[in-house]
Amino acid sequence: MLSRVCRRLSQWLKNLVKSTVTFGKMRRVLSRVLSRFLLSPPFTTAMETEAQVHTETRRKMVVGLGNAGMDGTRHNVGRAVLDALAVRLGASGRWKGDRQLCSELAVCELEGERLILLKPKLLMNVNGAAVAKAASKFGVRPEDVLLVHDELDKPLGKIAVKLGGSSRGHNGVRSCADCLNTDVMRRLRVGIGRPHGNTAVERHVLGRFSPDERKVLDTVLLQSVDLLLSLLRPLGGAEGRRARQTQEEKPDAAALET
Repeated sequence: MLSRVCRRLSQWLKNLVKSTVTFGKMRRVLSRVLSRFLLSPPFTTAMETEAQVHTETRRKMVVGLGNAGMDGTRHNVGRAVLDALAVRLGASGRWKGDRQLCSELAVCELEGERLILLKPKLLMNVNGAAVAKAASKFGVRPEDVLLVHDELDKPLGKIAVKLGGSSRGHNGVRSCADCLNTDVMRRLRVGIGRPHGNTAVERHVLGRFSPDERKVLDTVLLQSVDLLLSLLRPLGGAEGRRARQTQEEKPDAAALET
């Protein structure tokens, strides 16, 4: 009797795991289909002609990945970093919605170079469609795109730069790689830590920071902006040297990954 119950329980667990894997694969396929739809004519035809206007100088783009309408959650910490960057650059009043790009964007100058700040107004899983549209419109090369996103595998208070490569399971990064057809984009990974106890990962990333976490987050936003500016500015300049020196003095705050 006991062995029969154990066999049934084992089979039930196998079916559960199989259905979960199937659902995950199906969700990824649906996300890719939706992204391709958003990138197909007539959605991109008008932008292709505009891109020719924006290729006379090199342009860079910083993207805060996240879910539209869910600012304040851990999954949207990338967007919070972008807001802090806009304040530092004096561009906080320049945000404007762009229906064609399905995004909020702010355009500013940084040491003579045009810099586009982008916050997709889509679900995380299809953020890449907005990023690819914006890159096409403004003539930004994939290697000049810098993604800012949350990172489960780093605790809150830790940030790291990754020079392209695998998405490491992050759906927003995977979407960007799919839509840009490359994974060369640099990434600023902002730690949010893994959930404690029996809390599901999805509930954790979609939850809001606690008051104590907010105190740590304020420092993280400042450090993230400093690191972003050091990546965007030529390291030969005074600002670049100061930023590099700060990173060397605080190796626990930021790490470089390849």
